[in-house]
Amino acid sequence: MTDPKKEPLTYIIDFEPIGRRVEITPGESLLEAAHSAGVELVSICGGKGSCDGCRVRIMSGKLSSPMPGEESVLTPMELEEGYRLACQAKPLTDVKVDVPPESLATTQRLQVEGQGVIVVGKSIISPVDLVLEPASLIDLRSDAARLRDALQIEGFASVSFSPDVLFNLSDILRRQNWRVRAALRGDRVMAVLPEDARILGLAVDVGTTKVAAYLLDLESGDVQAVRGAMNPQISYGEDVISRIVYCNENEDGRETLQDNVVATLNGMIAEMCGEADVSSQQIVEAVIVGNTAMHHLLAGLPVRQLATAPYVPAVGEALDLPAGEIELDINPGALIHLPPNIAGFIGADHVSTVLSTDVWQAKKTVIALDIGTNTEITLAVGGRMLCCSCASGPAFEGAHIRDGMRAAPGAIERVQIKNGQPNIYTIGEKPPVGICGSGILDAVAELLKDGIIDHRGSFQEGAPNVREGMSTQHKEFLLVPSKDTGHGKDIVVTRADVNEIQLAKGAIRAGLEILLEEGGIVAGDIDEFIIAGAFGTYLDVGSAITVGMFPELPRERFRQVGNAAGTGAQQMLISTERRRVADEIPEHVEYVELTTHAGFEKAFMKAMFLEF
Repeated sequence: MTDPKKEPLTYIIDFEPIGRRVEITPGESLLEAAHSAGVELVSICGGKGSCDGCRVRIMSGKLSSPMPGEESVLTPMELEEGYRLACQAKPLTDVKVDVPPESLATTQRLQVEGQGVIVVGKSIISPVDLVLEPASLIDLRSDAARLRDALQIEGFASVSFSPDVLFNLSDILRRQNWRVRAALRGDRVMAVLPEDARILGLAVDVGTTKVAAYLLDLESGDVQAVRGAMNPQISYGEDVISRIVYCNENEDGRETLQDNVVATLNGMIAEMCGEADVSSQQIVEAVIVGNTAMHHLLAGLPVRQLATAPYVPAVGEALDLPAGEIELDINPGALIHLPPNIAGFIGADHVSTVLSTDVWQAKKTVIALDIGTNTEITLAVGGRMLCCSCASGPAFEGAHIRDGMRAAPGAIERVQIKNGQPNIYTIGEKPPVGICGSGILDAVAELLKDGIIDHRGSFQEGAPNVREGMSTQHKEFLLVPSKDTGHGKDIVVTRADVNEIQLAKGAIRAGLEILLEEGGIVAGDIDEFIIAGAFGTYLDVGSAITVGMFPELPRERFRQVGNAAGTGAQQMLISTERRRVADEIPEHVEYVELTTHAGFEKAFMKAMFLEF
């Protein structure tokens, strides 16, 4: 028997927000670890430490001391904040690494597009073109009074001003030769812009893992630019609960997480404005949706109570937050509209999904399901809307999977297995370096269909390509041998991986069954099954049915709608009517708390089996 003390020491390196983990031996640099993990870092100098292309930030763990090359490239403050050059830094323990987007040579695939009901409506912002009488020695009205009088002529009897408007009003009026375009929100002047400036709005879906942003023309409703990014808060925890714990354990935790996501949003805004050839000052309204925790962290609200029973939000109703309060880089007079939350774990993002898919006025029996780290499900039946939240975990993002990764080039996203022989397809058709959520779901479904695992998830003795695990005593399935991978290491599916999928799909199916029970129907009564979210876009419905995550319904009843939350945010941005409907949706939802439901544990145990 091998003495554990003589086993070679290894370290686990966790690259976030990419979601890749790799085991290395002492003496390897973070850049070498990244190469082994299939994380493509920029390295212009070839790893000599003379450029800052492979700059990363250390979230936890210990590294070798900074090298002279790092001290010449990074400032003392950056070093103090944990920034290092991956080519020079060598781990001394397990390490968690935050990789900035600019350090990546390739980008992750981010789902930003969504399908929903097309709306044409009146925006909450009204643009008004004005020509003012210049100030003179015989007309000594203040600039604000001059603007107010001009608006009164246009039919605005009593107007007020956002304080930020007054800070720049005098300069703008004179610079624009007294010809300006005012943006009004009701009777309040939110911005004063050049006369030919387009009035723009920002719609954002802040997900636990991903952020999607849309720049819209508020007059036409047309999308001017779209961006997707990883939520940088992942570096502080993959799921909502771990981020709440971080806030609880760190005095400045809420501020840190708020600053992180706002910085990412500001970068996205700058990119979109550059693409559309506009100024960020033209963005005079924003609608931002997210789950309750993301909503609270963005707004700077307390989150401690979200993690303890009875899991109530600090605020349930809609909020209008001044952009300047969180330093969002849009017109300082703009307001950020945060739609209402339903419960502690069902936020404005699901309200937005229900809105954009018209589930709120469904005449048929409809399921709307948004799959993520936390999965929200709404059942519309007989004029009722029943809703629940399922803790499905990050497995569908590739986390907690032995060779898991998020959806980036080289991730296996499709799997077929016949007679024990696998065929795979990777994102970008790159050599495989890991497996993402849709790929691991496919793999488990195919292993089940091919008889390689049973309904309990156990590997069958003597099945093709099944072997004893290299690092565990459990069996594993060889998906791709090292000679065919992009990093020279085997890619496998382990018993633990199968169990992660069982837990995730079990939580979703159990939540679905509880809603059906509460609605007094069975799965066959569902007329339409709407699947939203980034993972929901790419999953194979057949695989989801095979493992029992979804009920066996005719395929034509399933509809994959992409980022429906982002679509709903856009609708609320350009339509006051849609915003009104969103405000009313929580009032008509019957929330079902699964943790206290008498039938949930039994439903969950049944749903843990593959097949249902």
